[in-house]
Amino acid sequence: MPRVVVCGLGPGSPELVTTATLAAIERIPHRFLRTRRHPSAAVTGKAEDFDHLYEAASTIDEVYEGIVAALAAAAEDHGQVLYAVPGSPLVAESTVERLRAHPRLEVQVVPALSFLDLAWDRLGLDPLDAGLRLVDAHRFATEAAGERGPLLVAQCDSRPVLSDIKLALADSVVVRPAGAAAATPGPPVTVTVLQRLGLPDEQVVEVPWSELDRSFDPDHLTSLFIPHLAAPLSGEVAAFAEIARRLRRDCPWDRIQTHASLRRHLIEEAYEVLEAIDHLDPDTGEGFDALEEELGDLLFQVVFHATLAAEEGWFDLADVARHVSQKLVGRHPHVFGDVEVANADEVVANWEQLKKAEKGRSSMMDGIPVGLPALLFAQKVQKRAASGGVDWRDLADLPDRADRAGGANPADGTDLARRLLDLVDEAAAAGHDPESELRAAAEAIRDRFRKHEANGIDGADEAREVPGA
Repeated sequence: MPRVVVCGLGPGSPELVTTATLAAIERIPHRFLRTRRHPSAAVTGKAEDFDHLYEAASTIDEVYEGIVAALAAAAEDHGQVLYAVPGSPLVAESTVERLRAHPRLEVQVVPALSFLDLAWDRLGLDPLDAGLRLVDAHRFATEAAGERGPLLVAQCDSRPVLSDIKLALADSVVVRPAGAAAATPGPPVTVTVLQRLGLPDEQVVEVPWSELDRSFDPDHLTSLFIPHLAAPLSGEVAAFAEIARRLRRDCPWDRIQTHASLRRHLIEEAYEVLEAIDHLDPDTGEGFDALEEELGDLLFQVVFHATLAAEEGWFDLADVARHVSQKLVGRHPHVFGDVEVANADEVVANWEQLKKAEKGRSSMMDGIPVGLPALLFAQKVQKRAASGGVDWRDLADLPDRADRAGGANPADGTDLARRLLDLVDEAAAAGHDPESELRAAAEAIRDRFRKHEANGIDGADEAREVPGA
């Protein structure tokens, strides 16, 4: 079979290249470099590199696929080729994994010194004793999911990659005080950046977590040591977000969607969640499986919109989560601050005032979606007025109950509107949601009508059994 001999160029200067690698280079005339951007690349002599793939491809997977395809073709032409990679061929080398999985290639690996050996020395720790996990920065969100640390993150070669790490961890980084038995949650901490180990310009520096993606210039010889995490990353959510990205990339239908085209799907999924809630039975647990499923469908809409926005460079799922977290903290000063409230009504009043100030609105009525169903719209208007200390009746230029008693026409539109507003107010005062109550009554009529259709039961008798009919 065609053969690819893979050797490692070590973590830094040419002095760290092994004699076995040098012998392989001497023996095999057809040579390839994964990248010429390595201090020891010159020891390979005349060799073809794949740097052009890094510059042309849109994803790192495309780069790796191109390298494997080129090496396979060259091995078939020459019988045997040499492939030199930075560091060790057995550490964080996706191309080597892919070569080994190739059905028509024989792969021989020449072991080499890894950057890990220098990292353990610079960090002053035994990786086995510390339980350290090595993670690829380009696959950080999924590889680090569920980990508590410590983590050594390799291939931190750009600011966007560091930003992705920072967003994935959010507030999971913690302080470990000297001598403490366990990590203590605290503010973002200092982490260790390791750059160009084994070279004259080697750097091992402490960097504030908040400045991770802007305090230094990363390169292909940069790694990051994270000592501990406050809690495991949500593996399920990270995997879910990755599925959304994969669908966007590989599914023809998902690929053509826009925020506008997804609008109706978001509305439909929201209504399906409401329907599932209406059929819950807390005593028996019936209906919760359906609610779980519908909430997942609704969550996918959120994740997919965030995926689209991330592609456009506006925001991503982490930004969405962080923004709503900050908003909830800011609007609950009675929980996260020193504000005292006597009851839920005061909470609602504070919420509306805070939202008005936060969004720079001139009126508490701003921000009520005009597309809401009429009952829900009326309910929100009444609540906003009450939060502002105003009785909505004082603002209603409509006939009141006394006018109706004096002979107002019940069919008059304004009179009907006033009565509907009164009913909305009465429902809220009794702790009921008028939208849900009306829907439940209508559904009861619908179900009894279906029974009437199926069994020939007197529809009038069935209708009289509807609560409130």
